[in-house]
Amino acid sequence: MAEVIPPTERVCERCGRHDRWDDDRDTWVIVTEGEGKAVGNPHCLHEWDINGDYNPFEG
Repeated sequence: MAEVIPPTERVCERCGRHDRWDDDRDTWVIVTEGEGKAVGNPHCLHEWDINGDYNPFEG
C-alpha cells in the first residue's frame, strides 16, 4: 500500500507568506526569517506553491 507524504513547507506565490508544518502542534506555523515572521498579506487568498511538481508518494 502506498504511503502519502504530505508537504512540510509552503510559500504563497502571491504575498510570500512562508509556513512550515509543526508535528508537535499538528498545524502550519509561520516561518521566522531574520527579525520577523514571513506573514505576507493577512488579507491574501493564499496561492500555495504546491503544484503538479509535488509528488505525495514515495518514489
